[in-house]
Amino acid sequence: MLDVRRMQVLRAVITSGSVTAAAAHLGYTPSAISQQISALEKETGMTLLRRAGRGVAPTAAGLLLTRYTAVISQHLAEAETALADLRAGRAGRLALRYFASVGPTLLAPALARVRHEHPGVAIDPKLADPDEALSEVDRGDADLAVVVRRPTEAHHQGIRVIHLLDDAYQAVLPVGHPLAAERVVDLADLAGEPWVGSEPPGPCLAPVIDACAAAGFSPDFVAQSEDYATAQGFVAAGLGVSLVPRLGLSARHPGVVIRRVRRPEPIRTIHVVIRESSLEQPALRTLLDALRDSTGQ
Repeated sequence: MLDVRRMQVLRAVITSGSVTAAAAHLGYTPSAISQQISALEKETGMTLLRRAGRGVAPTAAGLLLTRYTAVISQHLAEAETALADLRAGRAGRLALRYFASVGPTLLAPALARVRHEHPGVAIDPKLADPDEALSEVDRGDADLAVVVRRPTEAHHQGIRVIHLLDDAYQAVLPVGHPLAAERVVDLADLAGEPWVGSEPPGPCLAPVIDACAAAGFSPDFVAQSEDYATAQGFVAAGLGVSLVPRLGLSARHPGVVIRRVRRPEPIRTIHVVIRESSLEQPALRTLLDALRDSTGQ
């Protein structure tokens, strides 16, 4: 493989017209310049310079190589500029994965801040289920994912897991329910009720099931919804009661009341999962700071 630095020395000699002039421009000795040219001729197997009066002139091979050197030098300069822009957060791409209920409450204001501070960075946010989001970060297809995780889940090598928020579930009751007059509802008081499911099987449903088990019962699901708005609508229609996390209650149905839950209080733990190598990106660090600010914690 040809040595790019030696090619650039050859170009300097041809442009300057002599080894001595090129040495002065590059800050080398004439002997060092001659050694670089000799090494390049050995690499190519061809003579690159010929005597021309008191200076030198390129052979056909030297002229051909110089043309390519000009192109390579331009691409190198462009690469250096692009790397500088990426390092400074003026360019690049930020791929992130998230689940629905953090979109309007946490992610939207955080992304607005990133776009304001790093307008040259392309942002690629996509909805993904937690398992797939983790896999995408692990494979390098995404830089960051906002997920619900159990505290005991193992961490993958090269992945950093950062606690973002504890999101408590709250009781969603139909207007006129006997417990609607209470400010706080004991979870055990919902044991005999028909339940409307608000979560799909997985890490978001697990804290609900675990909390009910700790309160001594298993919820009797008579209707299932994987959408918080629909779950509230089912509750308002009198199909049952439900638990919905606080972040999922940004839009409330007029036919329900929301009450805190205790003994125990079900909580889902929200984390940010990041590739360690991606932390070099200024835009990602801005996003992480903005997500923390969005939680108000």
